[in-house]
Amino acid sequence: MPDTATFNRAAHVLRRVTEDTPADAALRAELAANRRLRPDERRAVTRAVFAYYRWRQWLDPRESLQNQVAAAVAWQTRFDKNPASIKPEALAERAVPAWLREEFAPSADYLRQLQREPALWLRTRTGRTAAVARALGDCAAPPAAALLLSFGFRVWGPEPKTQNAEPKTPPALRSLGEAGNPKNKAAILAALRYAGSRDLFRTEAFQTGLFEIQDLASQLVGHACAPQPGETWWDACAGDGGKTLHLADLMRNKGLVWATDRSVRRLSLLQRRAARAQVFNYRSAAWDGSARLPTKTRFDGILVDAPCSGVGTWQRNPHARWTTTPNDVRELAAIQRTLLESVAPALKPGGRLLYAVCTLTRSETTDIASAFTAAHPEFEPSPVFAGAGIACREPACRELVEPVEPADPGPGPQLSALPSGLSAPQALSPSLPQFLSRSLPHSLSPSLPHSPIPSFPSSALVLLPHELDANGMFLAAWKKR
Repeated sequence: MPDTATFNRAAHVLRRVTEDTPADAALRAELAANRRLRPDERRAVTRAVFAYYRWRQWLDPRESLQNQVAAAVAWQTRFDKNPASIKPEALAERAVPAWLREEFAPSADYLRQLQREPALWLRTRTGRTAAVARALGDCAAPPAAALLLSFGFRVWGPEPKTQNAEPKTPPALRSLGEAGNPKNKAAILAALRYAGSRDLFRTEAFQTGLFEIQDLASQLVGHACAPQPGETWWDACAGDGGKTLHLADLMRNKGLVWATDRSVRRLSLLQRRAARAQVFNYRSAAWDGSARLPTKTRFDGILVDAPCSGVGTWQRNPHARWTTTPNDVRELAAIQRTLLESVAPALKPGGRLLYAVCTLTRSETTDIASAFTAAHPEFEPSPVFAGAGIACREPACRELVEPVEPADPGPGPQLSALPSGLSAPQALSPSLPQFLSRSLPHSLSPSLPHSPIPSFPSSALVLLPHELDANGMFLAAWKKR
């Protein structure tokens, strides 16, 4: 249990938080100023700060900040021991801002996930997953195997023992490979969940570039791009380059990845990260998102990992729940539309365009994707994951869809289920864009009459935090005719 010193330090961090200094930045500054803190003390302060924002609506603002932090940690401890101890109605009322219900209908499972401490995900270099797992210890593979199977990923078992030798891969490790993509059968979802207490940045495996800290949902974005060695790709909103490095790794350092961002400072971080990861097949340039492109190159693929409201990261960044506004969503949606319009001419015929945002609001996800498809007949919606279509009947997959009553019980295929994130009115509307109608399944899984599971290659997917134990993410894909 954290002590008084932890509560005092956490309260000091909270006092640093302003409109211009979010909680994570204030926390980094506090920890940087107290380098003598032990790793367990640093973790305790971090957990206390984020617990405060997760449980803020349960706290008494008349109490001192120290007492509020202590109460928040007590709420977190109670919830961790028994999530059912907090009623779903209370979570719906207090865990998220009221405006969210206008953009997204949070389920009880989603709300419970928001109140859990987030998983720490690592992405290893291709072919080095087992080596990293052995070096670090305390590693496990993604638990949502059934859901990943439905996207076309295959689960691989541990390596068998050889005579008088232990298996090379820890028994708990399950590496996942992408199946169904004839161009990329050997691709590996090299994801590990780390549950240890080491300072990962000081490990030899990190210093030699064997892994990056990257959320599982973000790793799926790279695999959805499915870049091939020798191709030319553009990571249009690269930030400090996490997905650029992943694309380059998937391309085996062959071909070229252009990385652009409006922030020169963030691109400079990419340079250091790329050197450590031994990634050399990239170029970087500043770009403001306008129609004036940074290069005349025509690309085999373009990733628009657009700036967004970040609703999908609210488990990891609970402070943002109380600073993000509906006006932010509207302004960001306008930026997202502009970005897609700007990059579209740079794609070669037959090229792949992927739109990704770590948010769940309707205005920034399905509205953006359907509007782009309607405005660009030269872009054909394409499956997000080439291997999608494998029927998934495991419990982990059951919340991929929500049952919907058919509008007309007459003959012909009926609309039986909806992908998460699409509402029944959208599905039943006669004006539903062809882009979205292609994403809707027309068959039921007979083994799950109350939770139909689709088997379809969707051109738009909503990944929810409780499905993957990771960030929420929306992805949409197109192929240029």
